[in-house]
Amino acid sequence: MLEIRGEQFFLDGTEFQIHAGAIHYFRTLPEYWEDRLLKLKLAGFNTVETYVCWNLHEPQKGVFNFTGMLDVERFLATAQKLGLFAIVRPSPYICAEWDFGGLPAWLLREPDLHVRCAEEPYLSHVGDFYRELLPRLVPHQQDHGGNIILMQVENEYGSFGNDKEYLRALETMMRRNGITVPLFTSDGPDDGMLTGGTLPELLKVVNFGSRTEEALAKLGEFDPGKPLMCGEFWNGWFDHWGEEHHSQKVENVEKELQTFLKLGASFSFYMFHGGTNFGFTAGANNDGSYQPTVTSYDDDALLTEWGDYTPKYHAVRRILHEAAGLPLEPLPASPVLQNIGSVRLTQSASLREQAEALGERHEAVSPRTMEQLGQNSGMMLYRTRLSGPYQWDELYFDGLHDRAQIFLDGKFMGTVYRNDEQQMVHLPPIPKQGAVLEILVEAMGRVNYGPHLIDRKGITGCVRLWNQQLSHWEIFTLPLNNLEKMRFSDGTAAQLPAVLRGTFAASSQADCFVHLDGFTKGCVFVNGFCLGRYWKIGPQQSLYLPGALLKEQNEILVLEMDKAETDTITITDCHNLG
Repeated sequence: MLEIRGEQFFLDGTEFQIHAGAIHYFRTLPEYWEDRLLKLKLAGFNTVETYVCWNLHEPQKGVFNFTGMLDVERFLATAQKLGLFAIVRPSPYICAEWDFGGLPAWLLREPDLHVRCAEEPYLSHVGDFYRELLPRLVPHQQDHGGNIILMQVENEYGSFGNDKEYLRALETMMRRNGITVPLFTSDGPDDGMLTGGTLPELLKVVNFGSRTEEALAKLGEFDPGKPLMCGEFWNGWFDHWGEEHHSQKVENVEKELQTFLKLGASFSFYMFHGGTNFGFTAGANNDGSYQPTVTSYDDDALLTEWGDYTPKYHAVRRILHEAAGLPLEPLPASPVLQNIGSVRLTQSASLREQAEALGERHEAVSPRTMEQLGQNSGMMLYRTRLSGPYQWDELYFDGLHDRAQIFLDGKFMGTVYRNDEQQMVHLPPIPKQGAVLEILVEAMGRVNYGPHLIDRKGITGCVRLWNQQLSHWEIFTLPLNNLEKMRFSDGTAAQLPAVLRGTFAASSQADCFVHLDGFTKGCVFVNGFCLGRYWKIGPQQSLYLPGALLKEQNEILVLEMDKAETDTITITDCHNLG
């Protein structure tokens, strides 16, 4: 079992440095877990690190899922079969550029709920989840014959709060549910973060991407006489929509890795393999403006989104093998990719016109948020009838999360985005006989970090025509998890937003990439699986299509929100992150 003796880790009585790399099981299809883990092992790492995403494991209160992509036990067993140890960071909060930082959206149904603190009912909800999750992890601990050597208490808590009773409550829950391996906290290498986010007797690690000596010196100053460890070494970075693609120079990573080895420090590369924010799982940041995260979590990691080697992989592998005095073993071949070519979309259906078939209908005097109506992600359609006449033409939104398209008697009036300086659209005069106002609101990812973590979706305040608050709404929840209910017509003339449908043949289950040149904003589904969002503003310009999803004959659905200049997409062997 892993022990902490003074400044060193010992594993089964022998001095041990943790050389870990992060792979999130929930960002990679299970068909590829063994491949990614083997490549971690062959790169010279001895440990895999993963978060646990509470929001997917408990999508509704008391409803749990540990199957398919969420089978964390299978993931751990696969790692152990390959000879890898494991570090598990079991929520409740993970950040991870993941929707709501991994907290379940149903928490936001409670208007006065405070998260990440020692208040009820939040702690009770965490306890209920832990009683379901942690017994599944107990047999995978090293002292039970498994491979888990460390587990985390919360995540970068000092960046959010300083409630030591909360951290203590989590530690107590973990121990009472059978967790026996050493526990740790991780924070930035900053006095305030380390002061707020740690407990005296627990191992402390720090997260950073540069200035390794300085960061580890701060850790040693704060907690002297303990092992030095970087819990997350940021060897790459993630992207927001509308930004340039981020990358980290290979030589910078090499330099920091050499420093870790020189100091005898343990580390975990974040990410070794990033994977994909499939579906609507990507989160967002908010530093005064809302910044949604792209679908790809390539993260400029050592392995690409589709599991291929990078120059960074080969450089790190060489250094780790040289340090261990081990020869380089042959690597598996790079993934085989396929070029399917052009796929014509031949049918279409208007999303707004089929809202009643796709969603649940609710009535409310005032707008309700997505969470209040039990929805986790997707879109919402708000509909009300305006009895005229009105000469006022300014329709205002007080609290829009995140992007709205406005229709009056079925005619498109404009788009309002959360970051717009003025959240307003002009309407024509409303005649005496009245008009139907419809507002389609798209949720683009909940904030996953910082003080704006409470990020309810839909219309969080009111809708005003000039100063007059509009009331009595029909509201349709549109989680977009049941598009098989759509009724398509031939051609692509359906009013946008529309779902455009096509079919294509695949000769293999090799990976490929969907390119959406001529499309503007939306999401893509292949054989019922949502690949994620696309947006013309980049930097991501294509969507990863795992070959494991493919059959001989395949259906592709493109939900285009804004504008389609073509009826054809292309599926190729080339990825474009912008």
